[in-house]
Amino acid sequence: MTTPADVLESSRFAALQAEKEIRSLTDMQFAFSTDEVAEITQAAGRRGATTESVRSIAALAEAQAGDLSFLGNAKYKTEVPASRASVILVPRDYQGEPAPGQLYLFVENPSVALARLCARLERQLWPQPVPGVHPSAVVDPAAKVAATATVGPLCVVEAGAEVAERACLQAQVFVGRNARIGGDSWLAPGVTVSAECRVGKRVRLHSGVVIGADGFGYEFVRGRHEKVPQVGDVKVEDDVEIGANTAIDRARFGTTIIGEGTKIDNLVQVGHNVRIGRHCIVCGQVGISGSASLGDYVVVGGQAGVAGHLAVGRGAKIGGQAGVTSDVGAGEFVNGNPAIPYMLERRISVLQQRLPDLFRRFGELEEQIGDGKKLSPGQSGSKMPPP
Repeated sequence: MTTPADVLESSRFAALQAEKEIRSLTDMQFAFSTDEVAEITQAAGRRGATTESVRSIAALAEAQAGDLSFLGNAKYKTEVPASRASVILVPRDYQGEPAPGQLYLFVENPSVALARLCARLERQLWPQPVPGVHPSAVVDPAAKVAATATVGPLCVVEAGAEVAERACLQAQVFVGRNARIGGDSWLAPGVTVSAECRVGKRVRLHSGVVIGADGFGYEFVRGRHEKVPQVGDVKVEDDVEIGANTAIDRARFGTTIIGEGTKIDNLVQVGHNVRIGRHCIVCGQVGISGSASLGDYVVVGGQAGVAGHLAVGRGAKIGGQAGVTSDVGAGEFVNGNPAIPYMLERRISVLQQRLPDLFRRFGELEEQIGDGKKLSPGQSGSKMPPP
């Protein structure tokens, strides 16, 4: 039953959150001096000058006065001279002169430099939420929620679960029995962390992430698919980020592990008992089947698939849409379906495009031989390129 005290507490919480959001909207109208930008981006030098402050960030071709832009990819080098941005972050070896009223800042890596500036902006655009438990949240008395943590509207925290210091659970987050949420972690609306699963420190889980759904395990017995109980758990280590609507299945027994610093994109499926190493990159729509293991620093391109019980070595790269059906060694780069060494796959792809012409020429030769015509040296046709 809702009491007047509950209504008052709910109003107080809502007012504090509204104040934060209004402040955030105001902060979106930012302005940095060129000296501040140079300091934040750790610029090694500058060329030109501008009286404009930096009030927005834009692509080279779209920038206007007051905008900052950057040359993060050599593909866009030709757009720099025509850009109207007031400040442009360029590599240290860039050759060129800024337009009047324009400033070039020379940095080691323009993309990293821009990220430093955006990190400063992020603290303004998304300020720390108000600590506390929203009145509409359901927190079991046997759960432990740190005083500095935030539990948003309609969240559920079950018995034995722990939410550590400064962790933030936005609206409708579910934290199951005996689950653990590490300090400074951020869980977006609609995240599920199932029973017994562990989330480390400074982890970011975007909307729709499910940690600890049952692994896909069945045995075919007497004409029926019988479910194999999945009684293991999931461990997400520190500094991991997982994109929207990604599912990390709990182990059949033991633990499914996502290693420290790994970044996983949206719509990724990680099967039961998978072990992903430290600082890996897993792009969108990847599927990793049960009991596969990825070493540290592995990169998996979008829509690639890794079959079950395989090992992918440290630092290996898997191209987009590749189908990995056998182990991949450390440092190897594979592509295609089935996945093979990248350079071999590229050569085969080039040859495949020449197959129609090859078959046409082969057909002409068959006709000539069938007619009993003697081929002259000039009619023998060009040779196929060496494999």
